[in-house]
Amino acid sequence: MSEVSELKNFSKDIKGKLIFDYDIKKMNWFNIGGVAKAYFKPESLNELILFLKKFGSKEKIFLLGAGSNVLINDSLFEGIIIKLGKNFSNISLLSETTLVAGSATSDKKLSEFACENNIGGFEFLSCIPGTIGGGLKMNSGCFEREFQNILLSIQAVDRNGKILTIPSSKIKFKYRGNDLDRDLIFLSASFRGEVQEKQIVQNNINSLKNKKDHSQPTKIKTGGSTFKNPINQTKEKVWELIKKSVPLDTKFGDAEISQKHCNFFVNRNNATFRDMKNLIDFVKQKVKSKTGIDIETEIEIIK
Repeated sequence: MSEVSELKNFSKDIKGKLIFDYDIKKMNWFNIGGVAKAYFKPESLNELILFLKKFGSKEKIFLLGAGSNVLINDSLFEGIIIKLGKNFSNISLLSETTLVAGSATSDKKLSEFACENNIGGFEFLSCIPGTIGGGLKMNSGCFEREFQNILLSIQAVDRNGKILTIPSSKIKFKYRGNDLDRDLIFLSASFRGEVQEKQIVQNNINSLKNKKDHSQPTKIKTGGSTFKNPINQTKEKVWELIKKSVPLDTKFGDAEISQKHCNFFVNRNNATFRDMKNLIDFVKQKVKSKTGIDIETEIEIIK
């Protein structure tokens, strides 16, 4: 039996969505992408585990969160896009300062929940346009705070359908990354903050949002920060390196550099994957030529 036939048979036995030849262009902030061989949105953890036991070692899989920091090829994706839905987005209060959140929960929602429960330390999440799962994967952060600063443990499932609990003390974090197996699918995570008056927390959130809105583009087709700051090579921020190395009116098709923040690249209208990839490669080469510094992408490029 072919893998497609196996997938079709599997789809008959589940309540979740399993759709073939699925258009993924609208599922990411760049609004760039082609068609995936299949799209799977499990109804429950049990369905996800069953899927992984059957297909986890056979199929190319990409877990898509909010789609805020990915650039997806606009040709056929020869694999399965998995997206976790509302049953993976619950938040619970475990103690006065401890929360557990599903991996499909938005960072903003967790920040708001912490505020409502008089917990500080989560304010920076209000400025990250992603999900908890994506934040765990890349140790997301802003304004001098990162996921590692609040994380207690991660609950995950591997490609064989085995559930794991990983304490943060066993994880080696780095700037925009960690040493966890890239094939793990995060299910939820436990976090700890600190007791703080709700109004103080809300004021902190408002202050951070104002800083972000003042310095970063909003309500446009962008993938967020394109490159990581080269923290081990220079004290300069990556936007400073770009600004002095690249003409800021550089365009490839409809892919261009934001005039508000030059580390944000924009799909002005109908940019293709190649347009955006050419712009990324061009900026990377120009920064290397001008400064001698190799800059790495922060957005994930899916081919």
